[in-house]
Amino acid sequence: MEEDRKKAHPALTRRHFLAAVGAGAATVVASSHLAAGASTKARVMEPTEMIKIRLRINGRTHRLLVEPRWSLLFVLRERLGLTAVKSGCERGECGACTVLVNDVPRYACMMLAVEMQGADIITLEGLMNGEKLGHVQQAFLEHDAFQCGYCTPGQIVAVEGLLRRNPDPSNDEIRKGVSGNLCRCGAYTHIFQAVERAAQLKRGQR
Repeated sequence: MEEDRKKAHPALTRRHFLAAVGAGAATVVASSHLAAGASTKARVMEPTEMIKIRLRINGRTHRLLVEPRWSLLFVLRERLGLTAVKSGCERGECGACTVLVNDVPRYACMMLAVEMQGADIITLEGLMNGEKLGHVQQAFLEHDAFQCGYCTPGQIVAVEGLLRRNPDPSNDEIRKGVSGNLCRCGAYTHIFQAVERAAQLKRGQR
């Protein structure tokens, strides 16, 4: 019986004791580090806390102090004076604030300025060559592809993004390419014609 009891409850040696204590200490240290890391990651910035960022817009780098809650739309219009970017719905529905981000049309109202560091941002102003209109702008002018003109900057930028991705789009591809931009005046027929003309101009056809 005594032999069975020793097998069931082996004597704790000094070696086993030290090993157990060491393992426990390591666990405590690791837990402390994890807790410290978690507290660091959980830090929440105050909405009005100003931070330094750099944005590359229309080929120029701008160094700015911004609040982390500011949208790219707000910074472009109110801090940099790039007012061709229009403020419409401010919830990603109308497309008036469309800009190119790495050649892809995006809604500026749906992006935080702090998220755009390292990206190449192009607004309507960046599509001009000095005082000369870009190809899409020229095509919109030729085909009278606007009425009130409020949505026009976003429309032109969206078309520019489409033609950079697809230089010779079909009618269906054109409709899909501008589907994220709403024209309250209903000038869609002229807009579609302008896209076809812009594609020709970009290909060097007169």
